[in-house]
Amino acid sequence: MGLADVQSDIDAACKTARRKSGSVTLVAVSKFQTIEKIEELLKEGQRVFGENRVQEAEEKYPALREKYPDIQLHFIGHLQTNKVRSAVALFDVIETVDRQELAEALAKEMDRQASFLPCFIQVNTGEEEQKGGVAPRDLPALYQACKGLKLNIAGLMCIPPADDIPDLHFALLAKLAGELGLKQLSMGMSADFQTAIKYGATHVRVGTALFGARQEAA
Repeated sequence: MGLADVQSDIDAACKTARRKSGSVTLVAVSKFQTIEKIEELLKEGQRVFGENRVQEAEEKYPALREKYPDIQLHFIGHLQTNKVRSAVALFDVIETVDRQELAEALAKEMDRQASFLPCFIQVNTGEEEQKGGVAPRDLPALYQACKGLKLNIAGLMCIPPADDIPDLHFALLAKLAGELGLKQLSMGMSADFQTAIKYGATHVRVGTALFGARQEAA
């Protein structure tokens, strides 16, 4: 596939779901991709990218932003508290707030930098032990804690279990967001973003369909 094909599929899914064209933001997942491959997408007009490692993003995006200052960068990986200062300085959106300790560190650092970034709370809809995210039953308490810290919680994010049908997880995330009055949903990847759009995704995180199969970092 490629950018034009993915955008066409997004538009078709929006039409099927009777949603406005342009109501879904494509987050191009560029982890492990070279600057050259990222720039190919930039030249085609893509501006929103997702990275899951602070250090890798620091190595790639400052130079890219000199040429393309309107890049918007989403953090989509597990964020360690010792990386919060760098993350707040570099990223425009933090999608993976999943525990109060992290929320507190982010709030403190955003206040220090006067940079109040939009955040998503990551929900572990499959309650997988090896995966980040707050359990659905613990989401209301974490959300209230984030509000108390004055974090800008824009929505919810999830990564369904690889072997599960994603529909149930997308439906659950949409339900949880509705209960909290949150409008944005980051869900859906290369294999299932069209399904996610059906359930209300406002952001889809697509890597393989844009860049092809990636080589894992050593």
